[in-house]
Amino acid sequence: MSLPPPPPPASGDPVTPEDSLGSVTPEDWATGPPSQAQPLLRQEAKGEEEEGEETGVQGAWGKGTAEQRRRGWGEAAEAAAAEEGQVEAGGAAGSASPAGGAGGGREGWRRLLDWLRRRQPQCCPCAAPLPRSAAHCCHGGTKMAALAYNLGKREINHYFSVRSAKVLALVAVLLLAVCHLASRRYRGNDSCEYLLSSGRFLGEKVWQPHSCMMHKYKISEAKNCLVDKHIAFIGDSRIRQLFYSFVKIINPQFKEEGNKHENIPFEDKIASVKVDFLWHPEVNGSMKQCIKVWTEDSVAKPHVIVAGAATWSIKIHNGSNEALSQYKMNITSIAPLLEKLAKTSDVYWVLQDPVYEDLLSENRKMITNEKIDAYNEAAVSILNSSTRNSKSHVKVFSVSKLIAQETIMESLDGLHLPESSRETSAMILMNVYCNKILKPVDGSCCQPRPPLTLIQKLAACFFTLSIVGYLIFYIIHRNAHRKNKPCTDLESGEEKKNIINPPVSPLEIFLQSFCKLGLIMAYFYICDRANLFMKENKFYTHSTFFIPIIYILVLGVFYNENTKETKVLNREQTDEWKGWMQLVILIYHISGASTFLPVYMHIRVLVAAYLFQTGYGHFSYFWVKGDFGIHRVCQGAFEKIFSLWPLSKCFELKGNVYEWWFRWRLDRYVVFHGMLFAFIYLALQKRQILSEGKGEPLFSSKISNFLLFISVVSFLTYSIWASSCKNKAECNELHPSVSVVQILAFILIRNIPGYARSVYSSFFAWFGKISLELFICQYHIWLAADTRGILVLIPGNPMLNIIVSTFIFVCVAHEISQITNDLAQIIIPKDNSSLLKRLACIAAFFCGLLILSSIQDKSRH
Repeated sequence: MSLPPPPPPASGDPVTPEDSLGSVTPEDWATGPPSQAQPLLRQEAKGEEEEGEETGVQGAWGKGTAEQRRRGWGEAAEAAAAEEGQVEAGGAAGSASPAGGAGGGREGWRRLLDWLRRRQPQCCPCAAPLPRSAAHCCHGGTKMAALAYNLGKREINHYFSVRSAKVLALVAVLLLAVCHLASRRYRGNDSCEYLLSSGRFLGEKVWQPHSCMMHKYKISEAKNCLVDKHIAFIGDSRIRQLFYSFVKIINPQFKEEGNKHENIPFEDKIASVKVDFLWHPEVNGSMKQCIKVWTEDSVAKPHVIVAGAATWSIKIHNGSNEALSQYKMNITSIAPLLEKLAKTSDVYWVLQDPVYEDLLSENRKMITNEKIDAYNEAAVSILNSSTRNSKSHVKVFSVSKLIAQETIMESLDGLHLPESSRETSAMILMNVYCNKILKPVDGSCCQPRPPLTLIQKLAACFFTLSIVGYLIFYIIHRNAHRKNKPCTDLESGEEKKNIINPPVSPLEIFLQSFCKLGLIMAYFYICDRANLFMKENKFYTHSTFFIPIIYILVLGVFYNENTKETKVLNREQTDEWKGWMQLVILIYHISGASTFLPVYMHIRVLVAAYLFQTGYGHFSYFWVKGDFGIHRVCQGAFEKIFSLWPLSKCFELKGNVYEWWFRWRLDRYVVFHGMLFAFIYLALQKRQILSEGKGEPLFSSKISNFLLFISVVSFLTYSIWASSCKNKAECNELHPSVSVVQILAFILIRNIPGYARSVYSSFFAWFGKISLELFICQYHIWLAADTRGILVLIPGNPMLNIIVSTFIFVCVAHEISQITNDLAQIIIPKDNSSLLKRLACIAAFFCGLLILSSIQDKSRH
């Protein structure tokens, strides 16, 4: 009984070692960047059977072709099917082939594994000298594991392709956008309310407001915001604590001294900032009179008023119900005055923080959390109902109560908060008032949505026209296709004409590309500029960085393939190198690992390695091919066009020349190091000193072992030095000169052993092909505030949010890579005269954008 051969592989089948891309040698750099970022799950060549490296291997893998054995066929599958008695001669292969469908694939796999379990383990002659031989021979357990490994990868790749992933990402974006729109309508769109009322601690001392980012103000920023401003704090000892913490943001040397039960003034004459504390421990006539004076037109009103009191009323009246009733009456009489002030000033009523009853002294035992809650409820209900027909302008500062619930046990007396909690509350007040004035990059709370720029409006019009044009083109093309559709002769049963589908026109590709790019840019704007999705601060822990590193390492090992060529820094290897570096950098950014100096220094080496590859690759290409044509130069430039100004201004918040200067100083030598390495490598290759055959060490055994030893020692020495640096400034000073040590050490360790050059990770290589897109997109649709924060698509579940946002982010980056390559083939022709004309048009277009941008900037100022 024989089993029919499996059908040709369908679209989305996994890549095999024989189908992988060619390696990149100095000669191969002639092809330039790949024409299209190849997906990890790409099509195999149809109807092609391979012989060769696996021929002659017997045992459980049987005879058959390499393709059949790879898919679990051969004599093992035939014997399994024969024992089950379910495969007839001439039957459909799809019923048992793993590629034949969901049910058939699983059934065929199950039969094969069952047969392997029943079969007695036996050894077989090993044909391959490398570790790959373990997959073909030795004991049955190893064979079953290898078979399950290969079939497992096939099942994953067959049912989950890049195309299906992008469709799923699009559906996820639409659903999330609808959910956030509904939430905004239900809960409101004011991030200040979230900042004043809700949040959580990240770790022990980092406060994270709900849905927005809080900026940590420096002295200069605080003075710049509060210049010519007057802030007044009115209340008891707790309000006095808040006053001290607020003043210390402006002047850290200000000391907490003087009579505690008196008014305390503060003034910074240079910045013309005035902050006063007014001692009014009870809500009574005295406090009312103080507030009433400010309501008179002839008196200068404070720009910010922070008031609150209750614990003294509880203490003096021994927590009686009469005192609570009197408190309600007094705050009812003060509420209209506060409401009047709130029309011209920022007025905040601070709710009472809880106490730690076990630490309270005997004369404060009557101040219980139950009494405090009753006073807070009375204040909130009265202040919110102070206006009948509109929302109250007095803002309730309730977030301090949440902060105190987590930290009051650290109090010295059970009543007053620890200094860290007071500082957090003061910083929240600073964010509430100053964010809308200074608009810091990492302070999204209380910031209004920025207005649309002229360039953004023009871009929206252009992409809208592209979408409309593509729809019109698609409708016309579809109608023409229907008219030319072959019809069947009913008498003869034959078609009258056979029309071959016409090739896709460049105009259709052009419109379709800009149509997709327009939708992606809309998603960029929603994530990066609109207030639809939430943003939160980052908080570093070692687990948030190292655990994802372990995950991607496991995946990288799982998707390992044989390289097509084994030369130094071949195409698969360089793509793999760029891929794992980019993934590590992404994890570094989202985890906030820059605060951990050893990780920071090693990431700086990875960034330098990208520039090293740039110097190596371009030098190799121009040295070997001598092609300095304008077409080659434009091909490289087109990939970076969307990250250049003025297009970058569509997503730029605050550009700074210092950032460019800082980056240049860090890696100013590494490109030349890459060029020098390329020159030395080409010279050694020309003199045939290198042995780059499959499985061969790069040099003789003694030289290879010596270089490997030196490389490992150098690699570890740099890591020890980077981990022992005292500060970033010291490390950054030496980094430009010594970063090449670890880069060269890695290259030698990766390429000297022949078996190391013979394999690569297709998982990492897939990400390496879209590393540029991943690097650019992370700032807009994955992170927030120029990597200082995290985009929150799913609030309340950080782990699920990271998974979903990362999935969408990778899909978008891959699609942009394909769009860029499609447009490059159309916009950059090989004919020099046509190319020059298009370059002139592009230059004129950019000049127009520059002029319009300059006009808009002048009109704003």
